[in-house]
Order: sequence, then C-alpha cells, then structure tokens
Amino acid sequence: MRREPIATSIQATNLADILERVLDKGIVIAGDITIWLCDVELLNIKVRLLIASVDKAMEMGINWWESDPMLSSRARALEEERRGLEERLGKLEARLEAAS
Repeated sequence: MRREPIATSIQATNLADILERVLDKGIVIAGDITIWLCDVELLNIKVRLLIASVDKAMEMGINWWESDPMLSSRARALEEERRGLEERLGKLEARLEAAS
C-alpha cells in the first residue's frame, strides 16, 4: 500500500494582519450586567466598546475626541471662550435686572 503525502496549506496570519483587519472593519463588543436582590435592581452596567481606526470611526460619524477639551487644544480654547461668554452674559443680565 503506497501512501502519498497529504497536501496542506498553511496560511500564516500574524498579529499585525489581524489588528489591521479589525481596525479597518471595526468591531463592536456590547454587554449588560444587572445585579438584582429580592426584586430590587442594585446595579446596572452597560458596556459598549468600539474598536476601529480613526478613519473608520470618522466614517461612521464618531469624532468625540475633536470636541473633548482634555484631548484637543481647539476644543479647550472653545471651552474657555464659552465660559468667558457665559460670564459676560451673567454680568449683562445682572445689570439689566438691577436697572429694572
């Protein structure tokens, strides 16, 4: 009985390739954890995790890092300007109230 070798194909996928695919397509992990005791909800945790590249996130309409003052100097400047305007508005309202 003659045996022929079995032809196998090994596709080597390294971590970098997998990460590139995940970031390109995006992946969402979602889950809810609720703890009840005697029909009383004690804890409710909603977990939503999105892993994607910046380009993919922006394509999906997600760009919170652009408006977060902790991450963007432009957002920080806008936040300071908003606070200044609120302060000026408060002073103007106080003057109008005092005048009437």
